[in-house]
Amino acid sequence: MGTQRPILQVRTLTRHPVFHSQRPHSISSCPSNRYLENGVTLVQSSQEPFLSASLSDSLLVEKLLLGLKQGNLNYLRNYLFRLNPVVVVELVSRCRENLHLGLKIVDLIMLNCPNFKHSSQSLSAMIHILVRARRASDAQALMLRMVRKSGVSRVEIVESLVSTCSSCGSSCFVFDLLLRTYVQARKLREGFEAFKALRNKGVAVSINAANSLLGGLVKVGWVDLAWEVYGEVVSSGVQLNVYTLNIMVNALCKDGKIDRVKLFISDMAEKGVCTDIVTYNTLINAYCREGLVEEAFQLKNSMASKGLRPELFTYNAIINGLCRVGNYARAKEVLYEMLQNGLSPDTTTFNTLLVESCRRDNISEAEGIFREMSCRGVVPDLVSFSSIIGVLSRNGHSDHALLYFQEMKTAGLVPDNVIYTILIDGYCRNGKMSEALKLRDEMLEQGCVVDVITFNTILNGLCREKMLADAEKLFNEMVERGVFPDFYTFTTLIHGYCKNGNMTKSLSLFEAMTYKNIKPDIVTYNTLIDGFCKVGDMDKAKELWSDMVSRRIFPNYISYGILINGFCSMGLVHEALRLWDQMIEEGIKPTLVTCNTVIKGYSRSGDTEKAYEFLGKMISKGIVPDSITYNTLINGYVKEDNLDKAFFSVKDMEKQGLLPDVITYNVILYGFCRQGRLHEAELVLRKMIEKGVNPDRSTYTSLINGHVSQDNLREAFRYHDEMLQRGFVPDDEF
Repeated sequence: MGTQRPILQVRTLTRHPVFHSQRPHSISSCPSNRYLENGVTLVQSSQEPFLSASLSDSLLVEKLLLGLKQGNLNYLRNYLFRLNPVVVVELVSRCRENLHLGLKIVDLIMLNCPNFKHSSQSLSAMIHILVRARRASDAQALMLRMVRKSGVSRVEIVESLVSTCSSCGSSCFVFDLLLRTYVQARKLREGFEAFKALRNKGVAVSINAANSLLGGLVKVGWVDLAWEVYGEVVSSGVQLNVYTLNIMVNALCKDGKIDRVKLFISDMAEKGVCTDIVTYNTLINAYCREGLVEEAFQLKNSMASKGLRPELFTYNAIINGLCRVGNYARAKEVLYEMLQNGLSPDTTTFNTLLVESCRRDNISEAEGIFREMSCRGVVPDLVSFSSIIGVLSRNGHSDHALLYFQEMKTAGLVPDNVIYTILIDGYCRNGKMSEALKLRDEMLEQGCVVDVITFNTILNGLCREKMLADAEKLFNEMVERGVFPDFYTFTTLIHGYCKNGNMTKSLSLFEAMTYKNIKPDIVTYNTLIDGFCKVGDMDKAKELWSDMVSRRIFPNYISYGILINGFCSMGLVHEALRLWDQMIEEGIKPTLVTCNTVIKGYSRSGDTEKAYEFLGKMISKGIVPDSITYNTLINGYVKEDNLDKAFFSVKDMEKQGLLPDVITYNVILYGFCRQGRLHEAELVLRKMIEKGVNPDRSTYTSLINGHVSQDNLREAFRYHDEMLQRGFVPDDEF
């Protein structure tokens, strides 16, 4: 006898009703028993006939149907590999009147042919059967497979579902399921196109499916598409409901068209759809987001006339709106109102108030809110703790912040890298770098990711403390850990080295920055230009200026101020003035600081008359001088021994409504003392005291030195004693 092949036999299993969600176990290639969804078991037999390789599709369909109807699945395994999409469609269509048999076919294919290359038609046919059997989950799995299939258009999918609908005896729920599948798969654009294709076929989807698509479109901000869908739904005659109303009210609010909501609500009322609490909450929230808090209050107060009561969401929206416009006191009143109305605030309520009080740096208020939160049984979350830790840290109370940090951990909350970075920043701001670095180490021990923001925070602290060697080590560690330096990393380090006068290192970092394709901005260039100006390398400063402009990064008023100050400090006032004129031509209004720099430059170079001319020029440009302006000018005249002009400038200063201060009097008094005109100097001292301006150490030093130069030691010692009585420490070298 020849070798006998196994054949397949059928036995029926007792099953639950067909509406269930459990998927059957897949039939594998191993010889063990195989189970189908609808009670069919494939069992190996000892015989198996030879199958013709030329078996036609129609004959294959007949054999499969016969085997399934008789419950005898002999040779079935050999037939399955001959399946093709046309055969699947025909098989399912032939079972239109026998759902039980149709399900057997679908399960047979799903379990035994996982890699079967379906067409849209074959998938559609199987989906229809599963929908009829109320196996929505399995139907949607096939639907998802179909919509994710590459190269298949939405029109083709709709065509296949529509064309197989009648032959498979399905229902319109299939088309609802299609739209829901697109929405759940976040394929909103494709869902919209499928909806349009369905409408072109004359298919009207249910209002629930339409709402699902509308809600998805509005959520991602595709409001125009949502209105197009809404128009189609209305024209199809499908009855709208309150969910439709609320979705489209939200669409109007998102689109900034709150003024059209009232008309839309009226139109919906004519269609028999009335507002509910969600409608009011949506509109109140929108008003609050736009800063229209009074309108939000009016709407809240009108709710009672509709038989509605404000709920937690309503109050939370209004509290948030009030905090956004800075009306914290009224937000607190709303909190107490909701408590009086028997509503319990939640974490969102308290966090909104907590964040706002922290934004205002009102530590006592923030701690009060935090305590009240706990007293009312509301558990603080990471937002609550990060807010209170943040306000304490940035205001120099890092040790106090650490107590909340410990409390947070005790409460079972796991601190993330954000909270660690907030604490680290607090220590860095206060120059406590050792504590900051300890926290960084703890952060690593706890498995937190030390990201570029954390590294930048520590680097900034180290640079501010001039711990540049440590900053360089940390920068190298950062690179070794695979954390890529960003714009802020380089700018922070460049600023640190510039402040320290190490322009070689600053320039090296700048070159590394551009090499890594990290684009410098105006701040980077301003920092470098300022650094080179301070070390007196004006050529390099000008070179960087040209490089900045070539990159189409245009100088701002700070850039001009830095370079003008650099030129003035080097005595190159003519260059500074040329730059000042260029700034005016560019339409950049000079600041008072920049103007004072030019006046200082003229005065230092001994050309105070030109400084005075420039004063007129700046006033003509609408820049009002201040005490520094006049004091600089007066000092220039005094250095030139032109006390008459100095006094004239004092009078001019007073005409401008500026009162001479201790610096003004000291400059004039110094001028008289230097010329040996000590009587006039003492008159200045008396006038100074009469005007309520207290003399300082410089005042007495000028008088003492003046009397010593005139060999009037008695008066010199008298002023020396008076100086001591006023608590000033004299130089004692005269």
